[in-house]
Amino acid sequence: MPGVLPWLVAAWLFGIGLYGIATSRHYVHLIACLSVCQSSTYVLLLAIGYEWGGGPPIFYDHPPGTRAVDPVVQALVLTDIVVGAAVTALLLAISLQVHKRRGTLDPHSLKPLRAHR
Repeated sequence: MPGVLPWLVAAWLFGIGLYGIATSRHYVHLIACLSVCQSSTYVLLLAIGYEWGGGPPIFYDHPPGTRAVDPVVQALVLTDIVVGAAVTALLLAISLQVHKRRGTLDPHSLKPLRAHR
């Protein structure tokens, strides 16, 4: 069962985030739910790269054939975290501008922009 647990946690996080995105009535809540969806990718990537009984990926004093965790997946997770933080910051800045210009953060009360002639 330990091999299935990270997959279930990733699916649960993705489902909770997706439900929050679908039912959100506020842009900041929507951005937070998007971050929860993205955190499911962290769990999923770490579950893919984890090796049961494996050590750290340092092979200085270990014999060949020693089990180790995949370092490429760990680097992908770190990259995913940085990209997620940048996307979240950009979306929060855009939502701040929407609030300044329109006075609301409710996606349903915003009307589409008209083209100026």
